[in-house]
Amino acid sequence: MLEIKNLTKSFNGRAVVNNVDLLIGDGEFLSILGPSGCGKTTLLRLVAGHEFADQGTLTLAGQNITSIPPHQRDVHTVFQRYALFPHMNIFDNVAFGLRCSKVGETEIAKRVENMLELANLKGQGKCPVTSLSGGEQQRVALVRALINLPKLLLLDEPLGALDLKLRLQLQHELIAIQKRVKTTFVFVTHDQQEALNMSDRVAVMNKGQIEQLGTPHEIYEFPKTLFTADFVGGINKISGKVSKTADQKSLFEVENVGHFFTETQVEGPATLCIRPEKLSIFQRKPTSLENILEATVKSQTYLGTHTQYEVTLKNNQVLTVFKQNSEKLGKKSISLNDKVFLGWTSNLSHVFRGDLA
Repeated sequence: MLEIKNLTKSFNGRAVVNNVDLLIGDGEFLSILGPSGCGKTTLLRLVAGHEFADQGTLTLAGQNITSIPPHQRDVHTVFQRYALFPHMNIFDNVAFGLRCSKVGETEIAKRVENMLELANLKGQGKCPVTSLSGGEQQRVALVRALINLPKLLLLDEPLGALDLKLRLQLQHELIAIQKRVKTTFVFVTHDQQEALNMSDRVAVMNKGQIEQLGTPHEIYEFPKTLFTADFVGGINKISGKVSKTADQKSLFEVENVGHFFTETQVEGPATLCIRPEKLSIFQRKPTSLENILEATVKSQTYLGTHTQYEVTLKNNQVLTVFKQNSEKLGKKSISLNDKVFLGWTSNLSHVFRGDLA
């Protein structure tokens, strides 16, 4: 549906979007994920036509739209702040785009009612938009953008102004609406969980470029760069050095801590990354795991589904460990200042070239 090729945009001599290539499929839900200032909103504005690229091309359903104005692109945008007309009721807000396109009132009435039903607002067309909750207003903004059946819908952090419970509810509603209308969605967010929950694929951006593109599972479980590993979900990072043993296994050595086996082609100074839920924590030293670390418990937080431990290694580095609360706990089995052992298998960690320094 959308091909972005060699797209670059600079402000004051700095490339905010830097030579980006991206193919987005018809009917796909793709999230662009990254920290503030990474270029994701600028990329969205380039696609919408609110900014024009210094170089590169944008092709929408086979049409080159790189230089054409926003109103001539079959692209609509939903913003975080809804941008509804407060003097209009719900029906007239949703119908606005159709009336601008000179659609007949009979057809308008039919299509608006269909959209209101899709947004779980059936029968509320005469209500003022100012009477709606934030989540309801965002649903009105969404179906108003969809009613003209655009080829592409851009969503610029549309859930960012909502509280957590409502945000989670609207995530599910957005997915359901997208699957029904089959419109291609490009969703911009800095919220990693939001991107993982909603997307067919995720494009992780950093410093104007796409660090990694893949399914949520690929992005989380198989990060290709240290930035992606660190930004998408919590992760422990340990500096060390990789060497090869006689049987060609990779050995990761950490000064004053010990050594572990890893699955990597990297050699020399490196950073080992492992997610908190991939570590197992024991009160007694296990014999069945190939990698064991000794540590001391410095804090623990009960979080219902799991307990979070902060532990200190012999070199004073702090790691985070999640222990699933799979059994009903009558009392704490691990206490502050206890000596514990962390264990994992080599395939659960990731190693990237270069240390943290």
